[in-house]
Amino acid sequence: MAGISVTLEGDNIQLAFQKGEQSTAVVMDPQAARSLVRAVSQLLAAIGESTGEDDDMPEEIVDVTSQTIDVGMDEHGMAVVALQAGMMPPFLLRLKDDEARHIANSLLEILNSPRDVRVSHGDH
Repeated sequence: MAGISVTLEGDNIQLAFQKGEQSTAVVMDPQAARSLVRAVSQLLAAIGESTGEDDDMPEEIVDVTSQTIDVGMDEHGMAVVALQAGMMPPFLLRLKDDEARHIANSLLEILNSPRDVRVSHGDH
């Protein structure tokens, strides 16, 4: 199991991860930290988990800013998507099989519908 710690580094926030012998730390400014909190909250909502806080927080859509979106598998055979969005640092999104299937099927359904239908439904 990975360990996660969050500490203050002056006016910035340090987010550190440790799994076994490997550790990684990221220092981010408050704006990047808020973007990360919003993104994690959106991911939790997408998989049906409650954040336990203000679930009525307005949704902010963050555009993908990566040159590429990499898709692969982790050491346990779970689907992994690597990308960067907005001002956040690049991140990995690990998906269970049913989550990956749901995303893939939903995207195919959207892409297979005519553009005018997509626009009439909020462009998604």
